[in-house]
Amino acid sequence: MKQLPGGGYVASRTQIVCLHEGKKGRSIDPVFIRTVLKSLAPAWIRPWQANNIVRTVDGGGRSDLMKLMPTELQACLAMGGDTTLMVWADVDHDMADGEQLKAEFWKFASQAGIQRNEFDQVVFVFAKDRLENWIEFLLKGKTDESKEGPRQKHDRHVADAAKRLAQHCKEQLSEPPNPPSLEWSCHNWRKLVERIRR
Repeated sequence: MKQLPGGGYVASRTQIVCLHEGKKGRSIDPVFIRTVLKSLAPAWIRPWQANNIVRTVDGGGRSDLMKLMPTELQACLAMGGDTTLMVWADVDHDMADGEQLKAEFWKFASQAGIQRNEFDQVVFVFAKDRLENWIEFLLKGKTDESKEGPRQKHDRHVADAAKRLAQHCKEQLSEPPNPPSLEWSCHNWRKLVERIRR
């Protein structure tokens, strides 16, 4: 267990809770999330029961996610630093980028009594325009974040893209360059890795 600057703690090993958009059985997010984390397989992730690498929580629409996030974060904090919350959401056309969307999440969190240093422990993963854009990039090498990527009907394609992302991270590849929202999200993940390893 290590103390963070400004207060709060992070464990040498941590469990991961991923709060994401979509409803159970109707979202590609859990397949992508589980596959990319399982493929990355960092030694510092402590699996849940039944050896699940991550616990996913479907939050419905983005506005529902914002309302639910403070409760999920409080639950993680109550575990004493042994659990890390990741929030996966789409940066739709009404938001310029991940920072603007993160600021909206902060509004809900602060109103719920979450402190800034607690909020800063959350790992935000925001895809623009949606996760399908990342999948298109990972499978085809390019995507246009100004419009929705093609809908995915097959979990196999989603899983293949997630494995490519994990490989991209492991090998620290710079070509082709990540779409802006993917690079922003990868930066947030790298900050968590650095925090754990200190």
